[in-house]
Amino acid sequence: MPSSFEHAQIRHANLTGRIPVVFVHGLWLLPTSWERWAQVFAEAGFAPVTPAWPSAAPLGAAPAGTAPARTAGEVAGHFADLIGGLDRRPAVVGHCTGGLLTQILAGRGLACAAVAISPAPVQGALPLPFSPPRAPVRAPADQAVADSAVPLTYDQFRHAFANAVDETEAERLYETFAVPAPGVPPLHAAAAFDPWSEPEVDRTAKDRGPLLLMSGEMDRVVPWAVAHASYERQVRNEHHLTEILEMPGRGHSLTVDGGWREVCGTALTFIQRFVDA
Repeated sequence: MPSSFEHAQIRHANLTGRIPVVFVHGLWLLPTSWERWAQVFAEAGFAPVTPAWPSAAPLGAAPAGTAPARTAGEVAGHFADLIGGLDRRPAVVGHCTGGLLTQILAGRGLACAAVAISPAPVQGALPLPFSPPRAPVRAPADQAVADSAVPLTYDQFRHAFANAVDETEAERLYETFAVPAPGVPPLHAAAAFDPWSEPEVDRTAKDRGPLLLMSGEMDRVVPWAVAHASYERQVRNEHHLTEILEMPGRGHSLTVDGGWREVCGTALTFIQRFVDA
């Protein structure tokens, strides 16, 4: 169920009468990673909503073993319930696993427009041949670990998220945004390489809405080949526009690092093409 803070955001969005924008953060980041984006979108006339995953907690506040496991399907259901409380169909913007969830929600007809940034691969979207980047976290070997909250070390965060920024900025991003992630979703994200695994994205839905996929040129977590494979599947939607673009010189931290405003502006411009705030 949505938290009291999320209920307050939903009430505010409904009272404004504006079109909401729901921001979906990914694994190992906090919902506060969207605060600056929310301000930009609010100034543009939208009503931002920045919900957390059901198990999100500040780094160090949820040690390994304390957070419930969450599958992508369960988390998508959480966001779908939240969207159900809005009076107007929102735009949805997501990063990494949040980008995958954005596509799931759009495929359910819950978004008037959607932007998936460095999105985790959709079901069956693994390009072949493919050499995955070094995993930021080793897959849990047993169910007890898989059901826990798994933090990133700084070195893991630096390699996976912050490889395109300098050391000072990488340390600041880690201290500001990093959060332990549930153990199961990384396994399900990896399992997305199996076309029979959860989660499933309805790429042909008539009410999916326009979709933009964005990729960072230097992204080690979701390299161009993976993002483009998702695009190749999404572009088959005959009812709505699908676009993809690559942000030069950007890594996986592109939504929160010093170049965030360019990425935010690109997403806002895309949504404004289809939605009158």
